[in-house]
Amino acid sequence: MTKLVEKRTVDMQIIGEWVTPGSRVLDLGCGRGALLDYLVQTKEVAALGVDLDFGRITACVARGLSVYQGDMTSFMQQFPDRHFDRVICSRTVQELGDPTGVILEALRVGRSLTVGFVNHGYWKNRVDALLRGRKVRNEVYTTEWFESRPSNPVTIADFEHFCAAQGITITRRAHLLGNWRTPCRTLPNLFAGYALYDLAK
Repeated sequence: MTKLVEKRTVDMQIIGEWVTPGSRVLDLGCGRGALLDYLVQTKEVAALGVDLDFGRITACVARGLSVYQGDMTSFMQQFPDRHFDRVICSRTVQELGDPTGVILEALRVGRSLTVGFVNHGYWKNRVDALLRGRKVRNEVYTTEWFESRPSNPVTIADFEHFCAAQGITITRRAHLLGNWRTPCRTLPNLFAGYALYDLAK
């Protein structure tokens, strides 16, 4: 098992523990559908995904998933309040042009929202940026700046400040060390490599 696959597996397991069997789930930025497929197989959820990338949508369809290609905010606006039991935004939030708008809309259409992201405040990222003075490159951030999509790197401290400012309730959180397997129990903004949050409004 590669490190990337292992990290994806741990991520899915934690999210799966938070998902109620048979619930209605919307995955924002569903990618190739690995997470949705996992939830369908293990939790028998009614799954729906949305992504902009046609290739990723095609991969989802090949898995037998129901997906929509297009803008996630416009897509969510078609649904009434609390239509979904859970909305998931895993490894997507840092790529959003309007993260506030997407998160608030997700909290409108969903009874709960799960957000997962790489912690940019992780100590190795800080040291690398300090010593090299360039865009961080490691096993998580693998590309040069000119190969990367536009992004807004977020830290755990940033995200929790955002939730407080927007009146969003954090119902659960999971912080993992840099190996993305072991729980981080001390100074997560410094020592956690990955973070998962369960939110409600």
